[in-house]
Formats: sequence, C-alpha cells, structure tokens
Amino acid sequence: MIIAVDAAGGDYAPQEIVKGALKASQDYKVDIALVGRKSILNALVKRQPRTPGLTIVEASEIINFDEHPIKAVRSKPDSSIVVGINLVKIGEASAFVSAGNTGAVLGAALLNLGKIKGVERPALASVIAITPDTPLLLIDAGANVDCRPKNLLQFARLGATYSEQVLGVSSPKIGLLNNGSEEIKGNRLTQETYQLLKESGLNFMGNIEGQDIFSRKADVIVTDGFVGNITLKTLEGFGDTFQSLIQQVGYDFSDVPIHGNLLLSITGLNSWVQRMDYTEYGGACLLGVHGNVIVAHGRSQSKAIKNAIGLAKITAERGNTPIIKEEKHE
Repeated sequence: MIIAVDAAGGDYAPQEIVKGALKASQDYKVDIALVGRKSILNALVKRQPRTPGLTIVEASEIINFDEHPIKAVRSKPDSSIVVGINLVKIGEASAFVSAGNTGAVLGAALLNLGKIKGVERPALASVIAITPDTPLLLIDAGANVDCRPKNLLQFARLGATYSEQVLGVSSPKIGLLNNGSEEIKGNRLTQETYQLLKESGLNFMGNIEGQDIFSRKADVIVTDGFVGNITLKTLEGFGDTFQSLIQQVGYDFSDVPIHGNLLLSITGLNSWVQRMDYTEYGGACLLGVHGNVIVAHGRSQSKAIKNAIGLAKITAERGNTPIIKEEKHE
C-alpha cells in the first residue's frame, strides 16, 4: 500500500510533514510517496534514517491557503495537491493525505476523482475520540456550508457506512445536531431533515444538542458543514486550552513546580485530554468521491500527520469507497 502525502501543504510544511510521514512508514508499515519539490525533500530525507519504501514525486507548484481553491487547482496542474490526487486517480496510491488548502483538496478531488454515482455532495467526516472505546463521527465537518435536507440525509448514510466499515460500530446510532432535543425544534433545515431521517431506515435516535456530544448519545453526528466546522474547532480549541491550563496549574499550585504532563498523570486526566487532542486522529475523510482522501489540519505537525496517514491506511484497507459505491444514496 502506498499513501501519497502532500509535503508542501500546511503551516509546518515541509519539515513536520516529512517527519510525520517517515514515522508513519515505520509505525504503520506503509510505503510513502512524498509529493513536492524534489530538491527540498531529498535534502530533508537525507537527514533522517533510511526509510525503505519511500519515494519522492516531483510537484513544482504550491497552492497557498489564501488562493481561490478552484482557480488554483485549474491554474496549477503541477501543484502538490493536484499531483497527489492524480496518484490516487491512476491507482499509484491507495490514499492521499494533505494539510494544505482544504478547498483546493476538495476541488481537486471533485474535478479529478469525481463524485460517486448518486452522491450529490461529498462531505468531510471527522473522527472525534470522545470515549476511550470507540470514536464517534462528525459529518459534515466543513465541505458544504449551505445544505438542503436531502444533503444531510446523504451525509447520514455516508457517515453510517464509514462508522460501520472503518470504525467497527455495529448499526451506528445517528443523531441530528440541533438546538433542542424535541422533534419540533430547530430551523427549517433541521426540521425537514428530521422527517427524512425518521423515514430513512437508518438507526436514527433523534436530535442531539451540543452537550450531548460528550455523553455519546450518537455514533454519527449529522449537521451542515458550517455548523459542523464551528463545532469541531470549538472542541479542538477547548482541548488546547484545557491542556494549557493544566500546564499552568502545575506551576501555580505546588511548592515544587509540577510539569503539566505529570499533573495529568497524577490526576488521571491524561487519557481524557488525549481523547480531546485532534492530533490523535489527524484529519477528516472526504466521503463520496472515487478515492480515499484525508484532509489534515493546516496546523498539523508530525504527530497529526503520522496519525492522518494511519487513518488513510485503515480507510483504504477496509474498502470504504467500494462499499459506498455499491450502496444507494437516494
């Protein structure tokens, strides 16, 4: 299995991307194709221990975060994002991982891989490790900010398939993110989506509110990409802030300063903080296109990249895309 990795995308590219990719190759036993400028990547790779199964694919152009996604994809055919996506298209890579311009990754996937028949809008499914046993899924995490009820119904079907096939959840419970638990609550979008989900045949358990995410009332949380992205970033921000506070508490309330990680261990909170750490899963899977694409966070460092590659590997191994192709999405 070869995982193509965008070595030019992200706030910490290329150094942290290369470090994470090399670590993933060792830990997950996968071959890595680093996509970017060969001269730079060769120099970085030479500083690391020799890694069998590592190749470097030339991509002379970079799509920056401030560029218009579709325009950049079309005007920069030799960018690391387009080249990486095309490796999946021609079958030379089983999956593509990028921490670059999310819109460009989505655009390149739609233009070059294409949508699976019956899927109107591909969606980003983000894994959240709220509980220690089985993670839950948030869909859509940012691909579609304006949605119709039938779009959310498709997101629920895509998420249920991914949860069952990749995360190993039997008959995953579907929850609709809303501002109240009652059926009549919400805006027009959520009220109409509720009715569609009731009649869908999915294991729909009703509306869930923001606080219900932590109580694991649902295995798959369905929402539009606008709300989903804000929700995801709120959870990530809370996790970051909590870790910082713990670090500070260790110094403020002890005669002998205690390192934050030690305090977490002493209080038993380390496993909880780990579950709130977005780097533990590294990214979101784009569901509904002809290929496995993992969108990592723009601020991903080596740990997040390594785990995003691990997510790409398990997604490809368990054949999620072929299964989605076989299903009806209407």
